[in-house]
Amino acid sequence: MRSFPAELARAQQEWSATYRELAERPGRTELRRRLYRLSAEVFFHAYWQERRPAPVAWWELRGLGRSDRAGN
Repeated sequence: MRSFPAELARAQQEWSATYRELAERPGRTELRRRLYRLSAEVFFHAYWQERRPAPVAWWELRGLGRSDRAGN
């Protein structure tokens, strides 16, 4: 697995946690706003400016959020 900058990994983990929370409590404006903000933070991170994002890179980054859920 590739190495991602700490702030990008943190933003992805927060995104995953917020998404799960929104799924459990739909319609929460503050959660939707947080999800939008985190989506922009992840998508427009400087890491992606240096490297062209390949689908596998997105998959690995999303896996960080899923591994956080498992307690890893």
